Amino acid sequence: MFEDVSAGTQMLILFATLLLIRVPVAFSLGISAMYAMWQMGFGLDMVGDLISSGITKFSLLAIPFFILAGMLMGTAGLADRMVRFFRILIGSLPGGMGVVGVVVSLFWGAVSGSGPASVAAIGPMIMRGMVEDGYSRAYAAALVCTGAALSIVIPPSIGLVVYGVIAEVSIGKLFIAAILPGLVMGVMMLATLPFARRGAPQTQGRLAARNARELALSDAPWVAQLWQSFRDAFWGLLTPVVILGGIYVGIFTPTEAAVVAAVYAIVLGFAYRTLTLSSLMIAVQDAARASAVVMMVVTFASLFGWVVTVDDVVGKYSEALLSFSHAPFLVLMVMALVLLVAGMFMDAITIMFICLPIFLPVVHEMGWDPVWFGIFLSITLAIGLFTPPVGINLFVAANITGLTLERIAGAALPFLLTAIIGIAVVGAWPGLTQYLLNWMQ
Repeated sequence: MFEDVSAGTQMLILFATLLLIRVPVAFSLGISAMYAMWQMGFGLDMVGDLISSGITKFSLLAIPFFILAGMLMGTAGLADRMVRFFRILIGSLPGGMGVVGVVVSLFWGAVSGSGPASVAAIGPMIMRGMVEDGYSRAYAAALVCTGAALSIVIPPSIGLVVYGVIAEVSIGKLFIAAILPGLVMGVMMLATLPFARRGAPQTQGRLAARNARELALSDAPWVAQLWQSFRDAFWGLLTPVVILGGIYVGIFTPTEAAVVAAVYAIVLGFAYRTLTLSSLMIAVQDAARASAVVMMVVTFASLFGWVVTVDDVVGKYSEALLSFSHAPFLVLMVMALVLLVAGMFMDAITIMFICLPIFLPVVHEMGWDPVWFGIFLSITLAIGLFTPPVGINLFVAANITGLTLERIAGAALPFLLTAIIGIAVVGAWPGLTQYLLNWMQ
């Protein structure tokens, strides 16, 4: 019976089976793809050439350098300076550190481009401050997980780089189009804060957590504190301006911007005297390990995608989607559901390589804007970063706080609801992604 199923479909079944028995995603992709190639009679002689052609793309160089830039920013203490500035600027608003957590998460997403890296870099500081402000630890961890997940939407985003490469869409346009939807998602996160249960602020804990400079400034006027913290954080706050401004003005490409961001972080680290040669080497090693995991997935996913195309899995499943062409909104809902379910088990980059060869022909057939669809897809996949059982942000937050994954996931339910509303807003209002593009043109 199994022999009657096409090689491409067998590959999908084998891939899902390997995931269920907890084989790493990259190896699940590679093993199932090579099995399908053998079933189709191609053998394994082409594997090397296919992997090489799939990985040797200039745009993909942005991934390791953006990861390195994010690691260096955290190592150099820029995250701490930013948190201190935003804490003084908006920490007195209703919601206090919750507002700071959302703002810093969005801002740091524009620096690191990676969800797990954002949780690791800013999570401990934000969670500690929120707990001191009366929030529960689970809620604080959930907020950081959700805010950091938006790093796949807020430019510069590694996910948008990968989408641009696969869909052959301008990465610069994707970065511009993602700004407003990302801000809308942030505003919707803020809307959940008034409903959070809060206890009395832990004043003594908050005072104990401050560093020497904050204690010295505690008696100074608010304006003086704000100015001092702004001076400390200024060059870090300028990072998104340097990265995105250079891309939008045309000084460098997104790939070159990633290199500029890494060099900029190194210069700042040595200028602040918070980065040493030994800490630089540690950051480079950590970035290399993180990049290797991502690039292994990209490598075998390109092989997987080749089988999907050659066996016409694209045609078969695209035709099934197009059978609903009389109801475009239904097609979009089916795609969103597939992405949401897939996000519960796989990372965003893997999902893009598997699903986009099937979805993109439908996008073109429907006459949809591929830039808008890329933002819609990114927001949908962002949810996967904080939904079990494989929500990577949840695992990082659980390691930081010592809480169970289930407790953090339960506290993230309000943010899940707002994220789903955000998907509906972007899906129903494509002009939201076009406004800045049209204005800049």
